[in-house]
Amino acid sequence: MLKNNPETLKIVYKAFPLRSHKLAGPAVEGAMAANLQGRFWEFHDMVFSYIYPKPGPKKFNKKELAQIPISMGLDMARYLKDSTSPAVKKLIQRDMREGRAAGVTGTPTLFINGRRVKNRSPNGLQQMIDSELKKVKGKKKK
Repeated sequence: MLKNNPETLKIVYKAFPLRSHKLAGPAVEGAMAANLQGRFWEFHDMVFSYIYPKPGPKKFNKKELAQIPISMGLDMARYLKDSTSPAVKKLIQRDMREGRAAGVTGTPTLFINGRRVKNRSPNGLQQMIDSELKKVKGKKKK
C-alpha cells in the first residue's frame, strides 16, 4: 500500500502486546529499544520472520528473541538499558491505552484515518484509502 500511495499514506505502528503471547511484551520492548537506534522496522521484521518462516508459523522462543539485536549489530549496552527503561514502558502503556480506547482487542488491527479496516485485502485497503482521499479533497474545495 505504501508503494502505491507514497505521497498520501503514512504508517503509524502502535504497540499492543497481547498477554496470551508470552514473548509479545519483551518483543515490543525490544522493538522500541531498537527504534531508539533507528532500527524499529528491521527488528519488527526479524521477529515476524522467526514467527512466520516459510513454510508456516512456528513457536518463537526467548533464545531467538535475544539473538535478534545481536544479529542486527545493535549497541547491546544501550539496547539492554533502553528495553527496560521507564520511557519505553511508558510508550507501550500509552499505545495500549490508545488501542483500548479505539476498541482494539487483538492484533493486527488496522485503521485508516481513524476508521477500522474491515476488508484487509489489497483491493479493500486501496478502496478505503481512495475513499478517505476523496473526503480530504472534498473538504479542501469547500
